[in-house]
Amino acid sequence: MASLGIALIGTGFMGKCHAMAWSHVRPVFGDIPDIRLETLCDIDPELTLQRSREYGFARAETDWRKLIEDDRIDVVSITAPNNVHREMAVAFLEAGKHVWCEKPMALTLDEAEAMAAAAENARGRTLLGYNYIKNPAVMHAKHLIATGDIGDIVHFRGQVDEDYLASPDVPWSKRARIDLWGLGTLGDITCHLVSFAHFLLGDIASVAADMGTVVKQRPVPGTNEMREVENEDIAHAIVRFKSGISGTLASSRAAWGRKNLIRFEIHGTKGMLVFDQERLNELQLYVSEGPEATRGFRTILTGPSHSPYGQFIPAPGHQLGFNELKVIEAKHLLDCIASGSECFVNFAEGLKIERVIHGMARSARERSWVEVN
Repeated sequence: MASLGIALIGTGFMGKCHAMAWSHVRPVFGDIPDIRLETLCDIDPELTLQRSREYGFARAETDWRKLIEDDRIDVVSITAPNNVHREMAVAFLEAGKHVWCEKPMALTLDEAEAMAAAAENARGRTLLGYNYIKNPAVMHAKHLIATGDIGDIVHFRGQVDEDYLASPDVPWSKRARIDLWGLGTLGDITCHLVSFAHFLLGDIASVAADMGTVVKQRPVPGTNEMREVENEDIAHAIVRFKSGISGTLASSRAAWGRKNLIRFEIHGTKGMLVFDQERLNELQLYVSEGPEATRGFRTILTGPSHSPYGQFIPAPGHQLGFNELKVIEAKHLLDCIASGSECFVNFAEGLKIERVIHGMARSARERSWVEVN
């Protein structure tokens, strides 16, 4: 595997993140194959050509289907809208390519199942864009759980909030349409929370949920029309893990003041861990030992001792960010391609996350507990 040819579909926020990750992964980690940025693909010819030059891709393309049989391409990054994930991912897997697809996995559970089935029969590796779990602070939390520093785990409490749809003046868009976007806060951000839960504690088995839409209609740009919001702004659930651990999940895309809050507390018999994505270089640890008068939470600030932080920065306290986590994610995919091992989160694991969020939607509609995995 002397080199790998990369195709990237999408030039938006996540497309740029993938482009930077592919450009930076070799300078950061070194021990990887040569990365060839072959083709950037999007629907706007002028914009795609401009971005291909800025991102360093050899060529620009507007028809993603032309990439399927292109022998120069080994890995495809899919950052296109949710409603085309299934079609693209299945086509590239059937062509023998590796696929890195952004979350949510698909619009519907049926589509996610089709993607997982295609991956099971494919030679290519698959990875879904849950880069937050690649954070050295989160990986250290997993280590502390495994070594028993906080005892036996008894409870998971998770919260994910943003305010990008808090204002009723935000215009109606495809985000409000089930046929183009799918689930609302569940598909946008709750899936990240579930990825934390599964990575740290194993699969969620059952859920009892509620959900609702805060802003029920939004203005259509350029008109006097108000159009209905078809998916949910808030969702909450009581959950039970396969291991028997209890938990709660709470999410909102209409929470004023929250920009990227993904917070979890993990309660054990000897202590607890707390993490907040808005302070992504810190982990809080409480251990119930020593004199009560001097007990308290300890702030663990990530540094070179928390791999792979040191690959980026040789000194603690200088901080990693969102884009660095994407670089770590790219390295994980490359390692799995080289070894033939499965990525986390691959399409099979991603399907479990989809079952949880779609199970929450079903539970809220049916007002009942739902088995999800």
